[in-house]
Amino acid sequence: MSGPLSGVRIIELQGIGPGPFCGMMLADMGAEVIRVDRAANVPEDPDGPAPLDILARGRRSIGVDLKHPDGVATVLRLVESAHGLIEGFRPGVTERLGLGPDECLAVNPGLVYGRMTGWGQEGPLAHAAGHDINYIALAGALHGIGRRGDAPVPPLNLVGDFGGGGMFLAFGMVCGLLHAQRTGEGQVVDAAMVDGAAVLMSMFHSMRAMGFWSEERGTNLLDTGAHFYEVYECADGEYVSIGSIEPQFYEELLRLSGLDEVDLAPQMSRADWPANKEKVARVFLTRTRAEWCEIMEGTDVCFAPVLSLSEAPGHPHMAERGSFVEVEGLTQPAPAPRFSATAPDPPRPPVHPGSSTDEILAELGLDPGEIAELRASGAVG
Repeated sequence: MSGPLSGVRIIELQGIGPGPFCGMMLADMGAEVIRVDRAANVPEDPDGPAPLDILARGRRSIGVDLKHPDGVATVLRLVESAHGLIEGFRPGVTERLGLGPDECLAVNPGLVYGRMTGWGQEGPLAHAAGHDINYIALAGALHGIGRRGDAPVPPLNLVGDFGGGGMFLAFGMVCGLLHAQRTGEGQVVDAAMVDGAAVLMSMFHSMRAMGFWSEERGTNLLDTGAHFYEVYECADGEYVSIGSIEPQFYEELLRLSGLDEVDLAPQMSRADWPANKEKVARVFLTRTRAEWCEIMEGTDVCFAPVLSLSEAPGHPHMAERGSFVEVEGLTQPAPAPRFSATAPDPPRPPVHPGSSTDEILAELGLDPGEIAELRASGAVG
């Protein structure tokens, strides 16, 4: 495999959401990621159509019963030759399985042990259940997302699971790997979605401290309060996005839309933003999305059409950049970011749980008889 992480081996204990997202990011960059799936999830037909789970792309999989002592021993053998491990269980679960940081670092002192949770490894809520919506709520991120007078709107699960979770774990793993490369010393990476979501809000804490940000939703520069940073409906029911913050970009918006002929209050007169927005909305309703694209796309208005999941891959800009790729008939986002000297291979499709069990065990030095014994005992699938 090629890519900036080529030569790095990561063991991923099967999880959901942010853990697999982190594994995908590392695999996209060329790391060899071996996913440890539950033996019970290994399908009877391993040759069926590839799974459609894009977050699972780029890995091999071994099916293991983590409650079987020989299964745990098998994972520890994998850990011996790995650079990192990632897991997304509640605090204390891997310790009870015999695969906690102490056990893993005992067999591989240079291991980077990545832990993905919502609340973190410590704290009053550490052992409570939760999901993205709860983590970003506690971190202060959800409160500011929504329109004036309305309830907060969960931004899918982008801020907690992926932005504040899996991406921070991937960043932490690479930092830990660099440290281990220099010193030979492994460590534990505690990636909590509440921490990551809080860090993502850093600029807004600054703006609030400087008096530029109100805690009243939908009244600020970037939260749909301003008429020049908003999404507008068009004549065909589709939408466009406008982000004309800087004066020169705002002037371009006025000129190309015909708003320079409309009686608008000064751009930064906050008290007039609601009235200005009504006037701007009426103008955008006069043309279709395609017509506005013809007028504004590629200009300095700071404009883009609001595209659906099915539309985005076909946009000329996304197509020319190769922002989406097709892997065995499934269109999906291409690996990012891009590297001039160590471009990674195209992503490989997801595999069925346990599809590489025998292959991986053979690489560990087990002979066919030993593999058969593990299968017969139920330790692997």
